[in-house]
Order: sequence, then structure tokens, then C-alpha cells
Amino acid sequence: MGGTEDPTLEQECPACHATGPRHFGRKGSFEILSCQECGTIYTSNTSGSSQAQSYDGYYTSENLSVPDFIHKRLDEIVAGFSGYRVYNRMLEIGFGAGSLLAAAARAGWNVEGVEVSESAAKHGEAQGFRTFRGELSEARFEAGSFDLVVATELLEHVPDPGSMICEIARVLRPGGLFWGTTPNSRGVSRRVLGLNWSVISPPEHLHLLSENGVRNLLVEAGFRKVSIDTEGTNPFELANFRGRKRNSDLILTGGSSPMRGCDRVNAGYRLNESLMKSGSRRTAKNLLNGLLRLSHLGDSLKIRAER
Repeated sequence: MGGTEDPTLEQECPACHATGPRHFGRKGSFEILSCQECGTIYTSNTSGSSQAQSYDGYYTSENLSVPDFIHKRLDEIVAGFSGYRVYNRMLEIGFGAGSLLAAAARAGWNVEGVEVSESAAKHGEAQGFRTFRGELSEARFEAGSFDLVVATELLEHVPDPGSMICEIARVLRPGGLFWGTTPNSRGVSRRVLGLNWSVISPPEHLHLLSENGVRNLLVEAGFRKVSIDTEGTNPFELANFRGRKRNSDLILTGGSSPMRGCDRVNAGYRLNESLMKSGSRRTAKNLLNGLLRLSHLGDSLKIRAER
């Protein structure tokens, strides 16, 4: 008698569309799969409405702001976009606290934002930004109408990142820039922590894309010049895991992580602020990021793609 077929083996990878994934484990009630072709990690059956994540309560008065040192860094990032000004229009998808929109506005860009969170959208409107509450595809922007589209830490949240990237390509003018970040499924933290990495957190994060997976989606969408770097890691989370690794139940079941959502973002802020307090710490950070880029082991994928 033949065994019962496993339906998850027919589920396509959201990045390279390959089937036949391996089972990576379970996180809470969610089955986590790993693509054997590109290394993307994804949650089984993300199309079900019962798994939809609501972000209406994701932002509160406590996290709709960023530390002061972040503003300087955002000004530096925005300065790197100046060569792409033609229409002088910039769009940010999932703008959250609106700090990057504010930095772009300070630099003279005409900025717009898309946000699914009601509280974040209202916060953006209160700052005077032109915003749309909902999905990017629902905003129905004119084709080729933006010089620059930004999406930081967003692709991991959406059920179909390929469709979002195609829509980003559609609204960018020829030669325009897509700039984004998303967690790296093949970074050092995933390799060391496995399911216990706090970033593997369904239904908040539905998948973690690999470098090859992101590149495939960008090329499919028509981006002609693609650059992806891997940077960053959280040494505190890695070090903390060493004290917990003997807990076999946590390792095997992927028990709940103590760091979720905006708590994880705030922890990143604190780490970066600590690293910026002296020249020696900044040098150490730059050296570490250089090594992570060379080894492709950084925990974050930094995307620059020209239309």
C-alpha cells in the first residue's frame, strides 16, 4: 500500500517557484518549509485568510518614532538617491513611523506613502504626507510615475512578494530605483539559531527570502541592474542562544521567541546606537559588515535594483 502523499511537497517556493521543499520544522502552529533550490524559507499555505496578519494595532504611540541618531543615518541614505531624480517623486511602501519619508522630504523629494496599518497611516497624514491606506496594488498609481520606490523589512510580510515586486517595477520609471531590505534566509543567525531565530515568526513573517530568491524575483519583474548585499547580525541574540541551546524541546519545536515585531526593531535600534557611540565601535561594525558581505552571511539583504 502506498503512503499518503504530503500536499506541502507540491507547494511552490514564493521566490523561485520550485516544488518539493524539505520540512524545516514547526513554529507554533505553523509548518515551515525550506526550498531545496534557492534556500528560501516559507510558511505552508500562506494563502489562507485565517493566516492573514492584521497590522492595525502593530504601531502605537510608543513605536511611531525612532531614536534621534537614526535621523542622521536616514539623511545619509537619502543622499545616496539623489542621482535618480527626474520627476522628483519618491514612494515608500510600509512607511511605519514615516521617518524615511521625513528624511526624503527634508532633501526636497515629493514623497508619498502606502501603509496597511491604520495607526501608521493616520500618523503619516498628521505629518503632512500624502498617504494611501491599503495594499500597493490597490493604490493604482500610474505606470512609470516614480523615480524611487522604497520598501524596508516588508517583503517578508506579504503572501506574494513576486506580485509586489512586479507592481513596484510597474510604477517605477525606466531607470528608476527600487531600494529595500528583507531578512536573509541563509544568514548567520538562521544557520546558528534555526527555528529559534526571532525573525522566523509566522504569521508576522510568512517567508524569509534568500539572496538568489530575491534576485530571481527582481529579474522576473524586469529589473535590469540588480545589486544585493548581505549585512548585519545581532550578536546579543546569538550569544543568548548559547545559554538556551540545551533546551531540546525549544530547539525541536521552534518554541515561541521572546522577541517579536516592534520589540525586535527596538532592540536593533539599541544595538546600533551602542555601536555608533565611538569611532572604534563604528570601525568594528564596518569591519564586521564587510566580512558578512564577502561571506554572504549577513542577516539582512540590502537591495538596489534599477528598472
